[in-house]
Amino acid sequence: MFYVCSTNIEVKIMTFYEKAMQIRTKNKGILEIVPRVNIHNHDDLSVLYTPGVAEPCRKIAVNPDASFELTGRGSTIAVISDGTRVLGLGDIGAEAAMPVMEGKALLFKLFGGINAVPLCLNTKDPEEFIRTVKLLEPSFAGINLEDISSPKCYEIENRLKAEMTIPVFHDDQHGTAIVALAGVLGACRYTKRTIQEAHIVVNGAGAAGASITKLLLLEGATNITLVDKDGILYENMPGLHAMQKVLSQKTNPINRHGSLEDALVGADILIGASAPGIFTPKRIHLMNHHAIVFALANPIPEITYAEGKKAGATIVGTGRSDAPNQINNLMAFPGIFRGALAVRATQINEEMKLAAAHAIASLISDNTLRSDYIIPDSFDLRVAPAVAAAVAQKAIETNVARQTKDPHDIYQEAAQEIANLRQRFIL
Repeated sequence: MFYVCSTNIEVKIMTFYEKAMQIRTKNKGILEIVPRVNIHNHDDLSVLYTPGVAEPCRKIAVNPDASFELTGRGSTIAVISDGTRVLGLGDIGAEAAMPVMEGKALLFKLFGGINAVPLCLNTKDPEEFIRTVKLLEPSFAGINLEDISSPKCYEIENRLKAEMTIPVFHDDQHGTAIVALAGVLGACRYTKRTIQEAHIVVNGAGAAGASITKLLLLEGATNITLVDKDGILYENMPGLHAMQKVLSQKTNPINRHGSLEDALVGADILIGASAPGIFTPKRIHLMNHHAIVFALANPIPEITYAEGKKAGATIVGTGRSDAPNQINNLMAFPGIFRGALAVRATQINEEMKLAAAHAIASLISDNTLRSDYIIPDSFDLRVAPAVAAAVAQKAIETNVARQTKDPHDIYQEAAQEIANLRQRFIL
């Protein structure tokens, strides 16, 4: 905390941490369940509970998919963690992860109109985690995995995607990657580059860095160098886990060995999903002119926006909201689930992720594109509806949608509901 003094009046200004404690203590958390209907009399009670409730039960028993229409399941997801990699705090346990899961559920509602239930599982065993989540499938239309340590997060997501019939999405991986790609698309437009030709360095080969690399490859990047704490990843490098081994075979086309400095010589784009403060001005100077630098470590980036610009980068983005070009996965996950649930998708595939990134990037017109505005703001009301429509359309095109719906209608419905929520709870 700090104090502002004026004459004899001392005013205390609380930090974000203190405010977070105050609001959660006062409200006993930040979520509650509210009904969609009213009960005025005994007849209402008989309709909404027994005996009337027996009829939707009978319908669902005959056709389990009717649960998507006759209950709140169709617009409800679970946000699930085991507490093994919570923000920058590490393995702090299931109970300590709950504030983050609550916060994520709040964002799903206010930015996507999605009901989200926070769940923290008291296990570090991947098999037990997988079994538990699978048992929850009848209650939800989708699963958002959150704050699970690497490399087990890959196995957990892959198994659940293969063994469940509802979308499973690990936001720490894919949400970050989608918004990073959207930022790269805007930055390349501004600097007159193409992803296919650019020399890209991704520093950090954990869940976020690996997913960013995979999505850039899918977009057509041909010259990516992936760097971890032990240096540049190369084929047959010892000590790599399964995901890193796969990426080492698809990146580093000239088989470089060495450090981050070696990777940065002649680089056009540098993306960090690593550690605070490691993108020094000296390292930025190794890059080509009109360098693009995304420093995504949170809460302290690899280099601040101001320091990156001072070091000579043309475009700098971070994960922070107090600087331009925020690369924030809030622009991805609400709209992605909104679109997937609208067409009752069975999964969120790679094509849907690419569609989401392009939808975000397309919201910045050529006339408004600037070095400090290569990606929309998180509060831009157009973002979630645009992502939802694009994701739904791609789900239909790739045959993972169980029902068809006009993407224009999805956009309009999402825009109206989110605008109403913003008016009630944000503005």
